[in-house]
Amino acid sequence: MNKIYDVLIIGAGPAGLSAGIYAGRSRLSTLIVEKDKDGGQIVITSEIENYPGCLEGESGPTLVDRMVEQAKHFGVEKVYDEIVDVKLDGKEKVLVGKKGEYRGKALIIAGGASSRPIGCPGEKTFTGKGVSYCATCDAPFFEDFEVFVVGGGDTAVEEALYLTKFARKVSIIHRRDELRAVKSIQEKAFANPKMNFIWDSVVKEIKGDGLVNSIVLENVKTGQLTEIKADENDGTFGIFVFIGYVPKTKLFEGILNLEKGYIVTDENTKTNVEGVFAAGDIRVKSLRQVVTAASDGAIAAVQAGKYIESL
Repeated sequence: MNKIYDVLIIGAGPAGLSAGIYAGRSRLSTLIVEKDKDGGQIVITSEIENYPGCLEGESGPTLVDRMVEQAKHFGVEKVYDEIVDVKLDGKEKVLVGKKGEYRGKALIIAGGASSRPIGCPGEKTFTGKGVSYCATCDAPFFEDFEVFVVGGGDTAVEEALYLTKFARKVSIIHRRDELRAVKSIQEKAFANPKMNFIWDSVVKEIKGDGLVNSIVLENVKTGQLTEIKADENDGTFGIFVFIGYVPKTKLFEGILNLEKGYIVTDENTKTNVEGVFAAGDIRVKSLRQVVTAASDGAIAAVQAGKYIESL
C-alpha cells in the first residue's frame, strides 16, 4: 500500500474506534488496522450498564456496531491484518503486516489486551473443551450444567451472573476471602440463589478425558488440595477464566517505554516516541473501562492532529 495516511490506528476496540471517529471528523485520512474482529474485549461483554447514554439491555456487540458505523460515516478506512513489525524512528510511521505495509504520519496504538490465562496444567489442553474466556460465546453450551468462574473482579462477577441464566449452579473461585468487584455487582451476586463462592482458593490443575471432568483447587491459607469432580450424570462442567488481561505490546519492546508490559504515556496519551500515541487498555492507567478507552481515543486523535500540523 503506497498511500501515506495522516493517522494509522492499531486496533478496532472502543479506543481505536473513538480515535478513528475523532480523526475522521477532523478530516484526517485515517486507517484502522485490526487483527481479528471489531470491538476487542467488549464484544464478549453480555451487558453494559456503566457507559453513559447506553440503552437498557445494551451489550458489547451492539455498542461496537454503532461505533463502527460512526467511524465509517466519517470516512475512516479499515483493513484486517496482523502487524508483525513496526518502524517508528522516522517521521513516517510504518506498520508491517502479513498482508502488506501501512504508512502514516502519526500512529495511535490501541491494540488492547488479551485474557490472562491461569497457567496451570490442563488449561491449554481443555481450552474449548470446557475451559473458556468468554461467557457470552460459550454459556449456551452449559445449559443446566454446573460451571466455575475463576476471578473476583467486576468482569468475573458480571460474567458469573450472566452464566446463571444458563447453568444450574455457578461457583466463583477467588484467591481472597472477599470479592474485588464494586458493591452493586457484589450485592446482585450474593442475592442470586444460583451463585456459590469458594474463597481463598486457586486452580492448580484441570483434568479430563476429551472434556473437562475435574478441577484441583488449593487453599492458599492451608495449602490443602481439593479435587472437584463433575456430576456423574453430566460428565463435565465449565470453567470460565476472568483474572485480568495481558497487554499486546510485544512488538514495542525496546522501542516504547513499558511498565509491567503496558505502554507508558503522559496525560495526553503521548509515548516517548514523537508522533506515537497509545490509547485504551494497552497503556498504563488506573481504570480500564469502555468509557476511559473512548476518552483515550479522542485525546490521542486530537493530539495526533496537533502533531501532524507541527510537521
